[in-house]
Amino acid sequence: MLKQIVLAAALVFPVAAIAQTSQPDPLLQLLEQTKNARAAEKAENAQRERRFRERRDQQAAMLKEAKAELATQERRSEELLDEFEANDKKLAELEASLTLAVGQLGEMFGVVRQVAGDMRGIAQGSYVSSQPGIERDAFLEELGRSKELPSIEKLERLWFELQREMTETGRVVAFETEVVNADGTKEPRDVVRVGAFTAVSDGKYLVWEADTQQLVELERQPPGRFGSMAADLEDTDTGVSRIALDPTRGALLSVLVRAPSLGERIQQGGLVGYVILSIGLVGLLMALERAVSLTLTGSAMSKQRNEAARDDNPLGRVLMAFEKDKSADLETVESRLDEAIIKETPDLEKRLPALKIFAAVAPLLGLLGTVTGMIQTFQSITLFGTGDPKLMAGGISQALITTVLGLVVSIPLVMLHQWLAGRSRSLVQILEEESAGLVAERTGSAKA
Repeated sequence: MLKQIVLAAALVFPVAAIAQTSQPDPLLQLLEQTKNARAAEKAENAQRERRFRERRDQQAAMLKEAKAELATQERRSEELLDEFEANDKKLAELEASLTLAVGQLGEMFGVVRQVAGDMRGIAQGSYVSSQPGIERDAFLEELGRSKELPSIEKLERLWFELQREMTETGRVVAFETEVVNADGTKEPRDVVRVGAFTAVSDGKYLVWEADTQQLVELERQPPGRFGSMAADLEDTDTGVSRIALDPTRGALLSVLVRAPSLGERIQQGGLVGYVILSIGLVGLLMALERAVSLTLTGSAMSKQRNEAARDDNPLGRVLMAFEKDKSADLETVESRLDEAIIKETPDLEKRLPALKIFAAVAPLLGLLGTVTGMIQTFQSITLFGTGDPKLMAGGISQALITTVLGLVVSIPLVMLHQWLAGRSRSLVQILEEESAGLVAERTGSAKA
């Protein structure tokens, strides 16, 4: 049985092998593809190795060239360093030789540089520099900083600038140049320069700003008489004209225009200052009214002495009271006259007590303003210290201004009160004298 099976299998397997050789084997194909890929990869690696070797050889060549260049430059550096040291040594020897050769001239050139520096400071702040065509700042700066020996031309130029500054200081020159207006705009204007001290244009004073090298119109001009001087100077062609000179070249003028005006000083007094001025104004009006009234009353009373009694003046009303009770007994007449005088006295002394009170209250208010101003000053010191005096100036100004206002108001009110009170007493005294005269006349008539 087993033999039969083996025999059958032997007959079957050759048939299967014959059937398999008729189709492509995948394993053989895969093997063939692998062989091809390995061959291509091997060829590519060979190319990479060849390129790497070429680059390596190039880098090596460049490194060799760089080392050779470095060695060349190092030798060149050593040569230059030796040359520099030699030149430096030679320069020192030459400077020493120059110092010996110059001798005392070196000190003179030092003085020249110092004079050039000083002259530059003067020229920068001088009104002479505002005139077109006078350019000297760059030259003086270069000469003042130069370490070289100045040439003959530079020495002559320095002498010329010194002489020109002295000459221009005594001249009055008119020219046209650019001026910065008070609103910040610039425009060409006709300017009259008086030496190195003052410059005016269109009746207004100008200042020369050394920092910006510009003529600037003052925001606030000096008081009126100085302004009229400026206008007169511009209108004068020949002869002599008055002008205010500032020997500090604008410094005093700038300080003068910053001085507060009368309105600003009153404003510094604050509320207390306004109260004092109000009292002074009311007192002045009262004194004026009293002066006019007493003058008219006195004039009317003077006329009344030689005329018939009228009721338009105190003396006339007293005479009318006497005429009314003329036939009564002496005591009744005296009482009527005293009563008439008492009635007239308040009108004659009207508003004088109030005027006296105003004269006394004004300095007290000034003292009040002084106290409040000092309190404000001490508060500023407490908060901000004493480092900035401007912070304390407000309180001090209020203290001083209120004191001044109180005295300014009080002194004239006191004098007016005294004068008006004396005038009133004289009128009352006239009434009493006339009354006494009438009583004496009445007594004489009764005895007769």
